[in-house]
Amino acid sequence: MFRLGINTGFAVNRYSEPQEWTKILNFLDIKYAQFTADLLNVSLPDKIIKEQIKQIKTSSKENGIIIQSAFTGAFTRLNHLAHPNKQIRNYWIDWFKRFIDVSIELGAKSIGSHLGILTARDNSDPLLRDERVSQNIECWHIIGAYAKKKDLEFISWEPMSISREQGETISQTEIINYKLNKDAPIPFKICLDLDHGDQTSGNPDDSDPYKWLNKFAEISPQIHLKQSLYNNPSSNYPFLKKYNENGRVDAKKVINILKKKKIKDVDLILELNFKERNPIDKLVVEHLNESVVYWKKSLPMN
Repeated sequence: MFRLGINTGFAVNRYSEPQEWTKILNFLDIKYAQFTADLLNVSLPDKIIKEQIKQIKTSSKENGIIIQSAFTGAFTRLNHLAHPNKQIRNYWIDWFKRFIDVSIELGAKSIGSHLGILTARDNSDPLLRDERVSQNIECWHIIGAYAKKKDLEFISWEPMSISREQGETISQTEIINYKLNKDAPIPFKICLDLDHGDQTSGNPDDSDPYKWLNKFAEISPQIHLKQSLYNNPSSNYPFLKKYNENGRVDAKKVINILKKKKIKDVDLILELNFKERNPIDKLVVEHLNESVVYWKKSLPMN
């Protein structure tokens, strides 16, 4: 099953009401959502969270939306579990546990995030970096143990584009994924973003979306989709005709690789975030729609 879904990052501060963003997905004929943490701050009081969960579940049911997974978002792009301060790391362990509770209540089968962002100091000192990465993975294993008790299927992590954010190259992603899964209480899988990778790497494979896909397709149950241009990598565009003509990400090519790899179960997730600028802000739904149509043309099943 190739499930085309949408990450709800586009809705943050724009379509915050559950009845609005679920209605938009229904209009787009999209059944699956990846719920972003930015839409519901899990540090809010319990009463508010319960009320919001009830509204989200009601609106999702009314509009035929399945919250397939949950993921951190732009406003949680922080050091969190890689922070040099232990007390702050512990705060984020508790935060992720609560995020798991909320995600399960919404029906999600997994949660995900970037691994954790290193400070410039920690990243530049090899000994400090190794120590911090080990602490980072230890924190994830604590969260993984909690997730297992809650019957979450897996936790996904997203390889990024610079060394501070971790997983910036194919080789680094292999190393991190091995360490994450060694003696892990729950499977850690990859949420592969075809627009990520170190553009300054000496290895051209590290900035080639198809090299990443060929390498990690079997262990990536989630793939984030956004368009970027050959002359402007990491440009984070929707899949509009004017961008697709010079786009690095081609839907047919992606689907063909997945078919050749005999991938039978994957969430293809449009992760399109739009700046609060006009005219873009007024064209969000239109651009989402064109992106959905573009991908549906290549999908063997929707």
